[in-house]
Amino acid sequence: MMERKVEITRETKETQIQLSLNLDGDGTASINTGVGFLDHMLELFAKHGFFDLEVEAKGDLHIDAHHTTEDVGICLGQALNKAVGDKVGMLRFGSFTVPMYESLAKVDLDICGRPYLHYETPLEFGKIGEFDIELAEEFFHGFVNNSGTTLHINVPYGTNQHHIIEAIFKAVAKALDIATIIDPRVSGVLSTKGSL
Repeated sequence: MMERKVEITRETKETQIQLSLNLDGDGTASINTGVGFLDHMLELFAKHGFFDLEVEAKGDLHIDAHHTTEDVGICLGQALNKAVGDKVGMLRFGSFTVPMYESLAKVDLDICGRPYLHYETPLEFGKIGEFDIELAEEFFHGFVNNSGTTLHINVPYGTNQHHIIEAIFKAVAKALDIATIIDPRVSGVLSTKGSL
């Protein structure tokens, strides 16, 4: 099997990001975005998806964490898109539900080349430490638009903001782990059209 490891570099006037993703790793992470809560989410994303992930980011945090969070999502999406390549043999679909104490996150996704995000949670506005909770949705917008993933995130209930977002990141990681499995039963790509 071809190695599914890629490196992404993105530089703008707002952020400078270097990201490395190995889809066939063991969950090793080295994350430094300058945004503590985002670092925590990416570390558990790597751990639960069995992805090796390295992120080094510098952003305009003197303004806020918006650009850094969104741009890391963009880079992760670009990395996934490159890593899956032609998607030959890949299961393509993934679903996973993660409970975290009082919160439940259900994720369904399709790595199909059609970016779409459905994001339905009890979250509104507020902060976890210095992290604005609406930035979680911005992260996933950046991710889907650059990975070509259809991603449905549903949190039917939950009250603790940290638990809700952590359950989401874990569920996305587990669903991606399933979707990126190479199955020998799949001939070509898993589509009756013959392409994705």
